[in-house]
Amino acid sequence: MTETTGVTEMAEPAEVKIAFMGAGSVVFTQGLLADLFAFPEFTRLRIALHDIDPERLATSEAAARHIAGALKVAPVITAHADRRGALDGAHFVVNTVQVGMNAATRTDFAVPARYGLRQTIGDTLGVGGIFRALRTFPVLRGIAEDMSELCPDAWLLNYTNPMAMNLLYLHRIAPRLKAVGLCHSVYWTMHDLSELVGVDFSEVSYLAAGMNHQAWVLRFERDGRDLHPLLDAAIEKDRELLRRVRVDMYRRLGHYPTETSEHSSEYVPWYLHHDSEVERLRLPIGAYLDIIEDNTVSYERTRNALAAGRPLPVEGTMEYAPQIVHSIVTGTPRTIYGNVPNTGLISNLPTDSVVEVPCLVDASGVQPTHVGPLPPQCAALNRTYASVTDLVVRAATEGAPRHVRHAAMTDAATAATLPVERIWDLCDDLVQAHGELLQPELRVLLGH
Repeated sequence: MTETTGVTEMAEPAEVKIAFMGAGSVVFTQGLLADLFAFPEFTRLRIALHDIDPERLATSEAAARHIAGALKVAPVITAHADRRGALDGAHFVVNTVQVGMNAATRTDFAVPARYGLRQTIGDTLGVGGIFRALRTFPVLRGIAEDMSELCPDAWLLNYTNPMAMNLLYLHRIAPRLKAVGLCHSVYWTMHDLSELVGVDFSEVSYLAAGMNHQAWVLRFERDGRDLHPLLDAAIEKDRELLRRVRVDMYRRLGHYPTETSEHSSEYVPWYLHHDSEVERLRLPIGAYLDIIEDNTVSYERTRNALAAGRPLPVEGTMEYAPQIVHSIVTGTPRTIYGNVPNTGLISNLPTDSVVEVPCLVDASGVQPTHVGPLPPQCAALNRTYASVTDLVVRAATEGAPRHVRHAAMTDAATAATLPVERIWDLCDDLVQAHGELLQPELRVLLGH
């Protein structure tokens, strides 16, 4: 039996209410609900779904009821066009909001492309990440204010990107809010590396830390034996692996990055600006545009199947949010990777930043782990990332539009591609393009 201490009144609640913000992300919501409904301890769940799109909200409700029926559980499921109704009395809030949806994402790619600026994913750093954050912040402020009134003790479990910017913004505007950012990149990186070296994932122990989408594998072992030599041998055996950005970074920096090559290429100045590197490393420019189209097709397939009464696959994902809910409610200890304020957790990154580290989760909540210093070359790249994040958040919290331009000037891939006047022009064009999605103080064209 595992003993736990510090059990809160949430340990054995009569009822657990989970509110989903942006529930219209139907396929992702389906996976989270399948995970939650599979836990036998959750006999009295209340699922409150919120989305501003009526059709997507109705589809998410229908999907939730279908999954509950398929798993033979009976949660109370409600759908809310009004956010406050969903949040009232919630114990957990899962955020998957995407402000502006596909149209805004296409803008994030189309406008920079006219300037010759290449992006692959555009959701974390670069001008795509900067403006995704700026249009998300007003919604986050509303959620935080409503939670402080309607469910002040609830945990906010955030999946919305850009993760570090969103969590830093929340920490600065609502420091008492219990929030953690969740991303599957560390888990899947270690899962795939284990497969690459031929070791069962269940036998592997590992440690990673850094910034979201730019964390680093610090330990990779089985039974105390370092597995990096096996990784090196696998790369030597399959030379095609050298045509991946993250392998290239691993060989040069000595530590494997925890996000895909498409993501990783955007956070440094070395790859996207050079035609030869784009070809050598097979970088798919605009890859996220294909992803959002695939997501739309998946949503439409789900909507049409539900409308026709056709069965849907009910597949769990074992994402972190359901595991966190289960651990806090039941006291079952788990370790997950979370994005949290850097309260000295990584000693050579800014204390006023958000870092990704292992976290213990039990009845006491989410408790980050102290990691200490990163290798200096890894910390150097993370500090540039943290500087961009800080400037974007300052732009919003201080109502300072010049910091939007300063963030783009500091961003490594943007600065490697464009002279400073073009960076300012690009920011002005994106301010115009996103218009009403930005807070009023930032709808300013600065010119030169």
